[in-house]
Amino acid sequence: MQRSEHRILTTHSGSLPRPRSLTALLAAKSAGRGHDEAALAAAAREATRDVVARQLAVGIDVVNDGEVGRESFFTYVKHRMTGFGGQSQRPVMSDLTRHPGCLEQLARSLSTTENVSLMTAPRAEGPVEYRGIESIEAECAELVGLLPVSGGRRHEAFMSSPSPGIVAAAMENAFYEGFDDYLAAVSAALAVEYRAIVSAGLLLQIDAPDLAMERHTLFQDRPLGEFQGFVRKVIDSIRTALDGIARDRVRLHVCWGNYGGPHDADVPLEEIWAEIANAPVGAFLVSFANPRHAHEIRLFERGLLPEGSLLVPGVIDTTTNYVEHPEVVAERIERAARAVGDPSRILAGTDCGFETSAGFAAVAHDVVFEKLRSLVDGAALASRRLF
Repeated sequence: MQRSEHRILTTHSGSLPRPRSLTALLAAKSAGRGHDEAALAAAAREATRDVVARQLAVGIDVVNDGEVGRESFFTYVKHRMTGFGGQSQRPVMSDLTRHPGCLEQLARSLSTTENVSLMTAPRAEGPVEYRGIESIEAECAELVGLLPVSGGRRHEAFMSSPSPGIVAAAMENAFYEGFDDYLAAVSAALAVEYRAIVSAGLLLQIDAPDLAMERHTLFQDRPLGEFQGFVRKVIDSIRTALDGIARDRVRLHVCWGNYGGPHDADVPLEEIWAEIANAPVGAFLVSFANPRHAHEIRLFERGLLPEGSLLVPGVIDTTTNYVEHPEVVAERIERAARAVGDPSRILAGTDCGFETSAGFAAVAHDVVFEKLRSLVDGAALASRRLF
């Protein structure tokens, strides 16, 4: 995993815009409607080539495939694992139920587009096991084949995979005797995918919004201690799934939900960081660009970033069409570097993905790469000041 040894390196948190035609095919497949699998595969390949090329053209240092071939950042596992069917009943985030006008506005915005809903994910109705590694191996090989090589070194890239916790929380258990058994089964299944990604020479990014978002979703009416216990269990399940994988090949993404809501029920980072910091990973991606959590970067002034780990602060908001000025981006990076005390341990990133499920995007497609360009420009400004 590269460090910012001579300048601030840039990356992002995963999903990037999908062409509308591809979104329609993914939505049809997710809903079990008739679709042309060959057409979907061809559209995904073309979109992947385009999104990788655009990241490289903008100047992103650590790229990915944009997740464009997946229906969402976690429900795609139903196509790769056994046991999933039916439909879950996901609790609505408590900040949205407290502000029904916001919930209504969000629902209206989604009603006009084809999309894959994360609120009605499949549930576990049988034993959860990984079917085989052909799909993930092909996905990794495609990305690796699109990466340029310079000086004998391939451009660094990551492939994302969900945490056991977000699958177990959002895809309800209707089969296992208890949550712990279900979480263990999901962890064992995801371990297959985790190893395939690292074996392909890519960084593994574990997407774990559950470590923060479930406080105001699944655990919204329960004591904080119960939620902290859930976080501990998820971190333990991640540790089990990563057995034998080097820390510096793994990054962990934590956020409070990539939606434009009030977020006034979000759990403070301070109340969960002690558990999150125990994850056996080499980098932590945390949302700091949004106006609810920007101040929490000060937490790292206490020396709480695990020794040897990197911090990838979100310095670009993924829920607004404002294009951040490069000076604003630079200020956010510099603040993070001061908090950690070492700019080489900082990479500049985004708060979350830009299209976490097909069709669910708050930022217009033509604005996304302007935001990423501003990320690169802001990192260049910060580099001149920090190095």
